[in-house]
Amino acid sequence: MKRIIIYCAVILLLQGVAYGQSVRNLINEGAELYKDGKYSEAEVNFKKSLDKKNDLFEGHFNLGDAYYKQGRYDEAIQSFKNALSFTDDNFLKAKIFHNIGNSLLKQEKYKESVEAYKNALKLNPDDLETKYNLSYALNKMKQQQNQNQNQNQNQNKDQNKDKNNNQNKKENRNNDQDNKDNQNDNKNKNDKQNQQRQQQQQKNQISKEEAQRILDALKDNEKELQKKLRKMQGKPVKTEKDW
Repeated sequence: MKRIIIYCAVILLLQGVAYGQSVRNLINEGAELYKDGKYSEAEVNFKKSLDKKNDLFEGHFNLGDAYYKQGRYDEAIQSFKNALSFTDDNFLKAKIFHNIGNSLLKQEKYKESVEAYKNALKLNPDDLETKYNLSYALNKMKQQQNQNQNQNQNQNKDQNKDKNNNQNKKENRNNDQDNKDNQNDNKNKNDKQNQQRQQQQQKNQISKEEAQRILDALKDNEKELQKKLRKMQGKPVKTEKDW
């Protein structure tokens, strides 16, 4: 991985700006702790210096460096921005934007870090370290954009796939419903036809009582006929008178 170059608090202490003795001691002690890698202890000293003199450029800048070393990048950015209010020196402002860019870079906010490095180069165009970091941030931003583009494409593919699957499921449901409706229609039609046939058969059929009445009537008619036949057989035949 490429090395990201930062400006540390010790450099600013070499500016030779005069402070009150107690403030200078706090700054110097904080710088020594910073160099020894004791960043939280350095943070305490820089905060104490700001309690005594809040408009102290070096206090805010050095506190930002201490936050940065502890991975507290949002607090580092705020301290660097506070430092901007207490200097008119473009060289120092360029260093601030440089370190803001580094803090944003650590948070993978590549687009914002690129803007910070550009602001630094506007104030100090010959700063090679800032140019180096800007190049690195631009490459990371491009990689992030490509990754996001690929993710969006994959997401669109998944969405289209889900949409097609849902459409197919919907069509299958519709087909199943149509088949079910057709089956119900056929069943209802068959049931109606069966009912009509049963009704017709019932119309064509006679009840047992009615059949018995018909049979009894036929028997009675047959008896009556037999009577008539017997009467006809027993009646004398009238003969012609001989002359």
